[in-house]
Amino acid sequence: MKKILSFLSLFIILFCSAQYNGDKNFDYKKLETISDSIKIENIVIHNLFKHQLLAHQSNRYDSARIVRNVYLPHKKLWDSCYGVIFGDENGKLFNNPRGMIKWNKSLYESNRKQWEDKANILLGINIKKVFKEALTKFSKLVPYQPKAKISLIFTPLTGISFGGCNDEQFALELNNDHVNILYALEKGLPHELNHMVYEHFRKNDVNGNSALSQTIDEGFACYFTYLFFDRKIEKSEAVENMTQPNWNWYIKNEKEIFTKLKPYFSDTSGNNPLLRNDQLKLFPDAPKSMNYWLGFRIIEKYVEKNGPHSWKDVYRLTAKEVLEKSGYEHYIESL
Repeated sequence: MKKILSFLSLFIILFCSAQYNGDKNFDYKKLETISDSIKIENIVIHNLFKHQLLAHQSNRYDSARIVRNVYLPHKKLWDSCYGVIFGDENGKLFNNPRGMIKWNKSLYESNRKQWEDKANILLGINIKKVFKEALTKFSKLVPYQPKAKISLIFTPLTGISFGGCNDEQFALELNNDHVNILYALEKGLPHELNHMVYEHFRKNDVNGNSALSQTIDEGFACYFTYLFFDRKIEKSEAVENMTQPNWNWYIKNEKEIFTKLKPYFSDTSGNNPLLRNDQLKLFPDAPKSMNYWLGFRIIEKYVEKNGPHSWKDVYRLTAKEVLEKSGYEHYIESL
């Protein structure tokens, strides 16, 4: 009996050792060295992913760390953005410590390898340098500097990708299947920064919640990305990394797209084919990002008509004024 127990004990030790050796592929000590947050000008970047992983580094789950270092530092993001977007029962995952503790534990256990791989990507770059370089160039182009909070996170329900509900509730979803982390930080960051600036001015538009306003917002962010990279990237890439064939499909169907979507410009419900064509299928064959593309085209025509630096006007104009002064509708009529 003692021999059997000894054998079982040895087996357990060897098995646990093998499991532990696998964990050593991820450097928790290096993870501990990165800052909890980084402040560059008026923007704070919270490395919440750091503590989502560190809470599991020992054999005992550190639930207090999840509350202290993941939930509370950006409470509005969890409560007022994720909690509202996913709503109802799902909202309870985010707007209280108990829900946060529960899903951080179960999600890590079933996705540990993915979390470690994603974290390794961030550990391989200088996050502060990436943001600082982007903000330095951004500051030279834009007349208003945003005040914002951005968190780098893992989350059980994805949908934001790289974005948020307002400039104080932004996130980069590291485990979102549609997010390439390095690409998002390089090409997506200027897009999101422009949203923050435009949001500041958009609040003054009485029709700021209309479908047209959201279309101009997204299209302007795409056009700004095109400018940020000195017009050296393709226009299609600036519009959510769209493929050239998809761009060509939109150009080919441009007149029909504008004509059929114009009646929805004033809609504020959000449930319209301009913003949700993927669900409502007004254009069944259309690629993704219809409102991004249409907004880009309106801004592009505005600049063509009003001069190369006129894009700066867009911050202070209402969406309706941008459309009217762009001459885009006259262009459509000429097709």
